[in-house]
Amino acid sequence: MKKTILLAALLMTMTTGFAKDIKTLVVTTTPQMHCENCESKIKGNLRFEKGVKNIETSISNQTVTIEYDADKSSAENLMEAFKKFGYEAQPVTSTKEDDDKKCDGKPDPELLH
Repeated sequence: MKKTILLAALLMTMTTGFAKDIKTLVVTTTPQMHCENCESKIKGNLRFEKGVKNIETSISNQTVTIEYDADKSSAENLMEAFKKFGYEAQPVTSTKEDDDKKCDGKPDPELLH
C-alpha cells in the first residue's frame, strides 16, 4: 500500500515538472475577416504552426485568439505566420469582451469628482 501511494505521489510530481507554458495571443487582422471563408483560411493555415493548441475567431469582434505553447513558439512567430497566407496581424490589448466585463453598470469612481 505504501509503495502504491509513493508511486502515485512520484508520478504526480513528475507530471507537474513537465507542465507546458500555455499562453494566449489575441490579434486583429488586415484585411479584416468578413465571412466564414476568412475564418477557415486563418484557422486552416495557423493550425500548422508549431505550438498552436487552439484557435478561435470572431467576425463580430474582428479578433483571432490563439492558445500556444510558449516553449515551441512565440507571439512574434505567430504574427509573422499570418503573412504566409496574405494577412497582417496586430496584437489587441483589450477586447470588447474585456470592456464588457469592466462595465458593471455602476459609474466609475475615478470619473466622478
